[in-house]
Formats: sequence, C-alpha cells, structure tokens
Amino acid sequence: MQTSTNPPRHTPSRSELQPAPNVADAVPLSLIVNGAEHALNVEPWTSLLDLLREQLHLFGTKKGCDHGQCGACTVLVNGTRINACLALALVHDGAHITTIEGLAQGQNLHPVQQAFVDHDAFQCGYCTPGQICSAIGLLAEGHAQSRDDVREQMSGNLCRCGAYVNIADAVESLRCAQMQTRQPQQPSRPDTEEDAR
Repeated sequence: MQTSTNPPRHTPSRSELQPAPNVADAVPLSLIVNGAEHALNVEPWTSLLDLLREQLHLFGTKKGCDHGQCGACTVLVNGTRINACLALALVHDGAHITTIEGLAQGQNLHPVQQAFVDHDAFQCGYCTPGQICSAIGLLAEGHAQSRDDVREQMSGNLCRCGAYVNIADAVESLRCAQMQTRQPQQPSRPDTEEDAR
C-alpha cells in the first residue's frame, strides 16, 4: 500500500493575501487643517477621519461607529459640520477643515468649549469633540429656534454617558445669547407728541 507524500500545504499569511500598496494609487491632496496647509498623498479610498487621525495625528476627532451613526467624528468642513468617517478625503481637496484641536486660541477656549465646561456637558469626554464641533455647526446654521430644535439638530451625536440635558443646556445658552445679539434695536418711541417734535 502506497502512502501519499504530498508536501504540507502553505497557508498564506494575511499580508500575503492583501495586495501590496501601490504608490501609484496615491493621489495628491491639499487641505487647510486648523489653519495649517497640508500637501498630502492619499489613496482614493481614505476617509477624512482616517486621514486626520493616521496621517495628521489629530486624535481629538474620534472613531466611534465608523458608519456615520454616532457623530463622534464630527468636524467642520468650510464651516459646515460633517461626519468625517463618511467623507472621502479627496472630495474635500482645497477645503478648510476645523477639528477640536483648532478651536481654542492658546489658553482661551472657544465659546462652545467654555459653555460645555460651564454646563458640565460631558462625562467621559469621548463624544465631546464631535458634540462641540456639531454645536458650532448648529449655531452657524441658525435654524434652531428653540431648545427642542437644539435637541433635534444635535440628535446625530450620541453620548453614551447620557449627558444630553447638560449638552442641550450648553448649546441652548449660546443659542439664546446669539438670538439676543441678532435682534435689531428698535428705535425708542416718543412718549408724547411733544417729545416727537
């Protein structure tokens, strides 16, 4: 009886299964991130979130769900809030990107950051960068007319610790202050006809 003497099978490693990165796949990209210009080469499939974290080492923008459902990765692109995990970096060539690291001016916190501190609007802090960037975007949009609007328009940002009441308090305080400064001054009316002359 003959026995088979087949050589042992080679099981490929993970690195052998993945194609080697091709430098030719990299595409030039220019971004202004937190006021600093960056000329980069990125693969076309790179998300803005991965670019910020892995290439620019800006770790304040968090990777939560990586599916656009939690808001932890919210950044401002040309002043508009977006989920960085859903955005391809190349789509934003030439854009101005603001992350949590770009908000404070030295020791002076951005007004939204200060409101979060004043209203104790965070617990573990993981979602806070996305919450703050989203709140800045919300206030710039100017669509929120009430606390309920604030809550609805911030609903894309999840807080697993449940600091929602304090987050809404922080954003609402700024919205109210913003509304007061936007209201036009009414000219004073004369009390009597004599005052009018």
